[in-house]
Amino acid sequence: MALTQSHFQEYDFDRMVVRFTMKNDQATVACAVSTDAMDQLEGSSRTPPAQREQQFLRLRDRIEARAARKFSDAELEGNPPGVILRGIDFR
Repeated sequence: MALTQSHFQEYDFDRMVVRFTMKNDQATVACAVSTDAMDQLEGSSRTPPAQREQQFLRLRDRIEARAARKFSDAELEGNPPGVILRGIDFR
């Protein structure tokens, strides 16, 4: 089954990622996208921490489409398994 949109969770400053979830039927899938990847997608550099949620929301469609593709390709990481997106995933 394909992933569907769920929720923005938080900007994790220590890990430099934005955490969000997606749904696989009724199961929640943990996802994260690096801030570097988001900056590359927007062609910006060093977006201020207070603007990370807005940046994610602007890029949400592209980020979630890539997360869904990685999920369908079984490119999962971590425990429990989830999707982690980096700049290389958008090239």
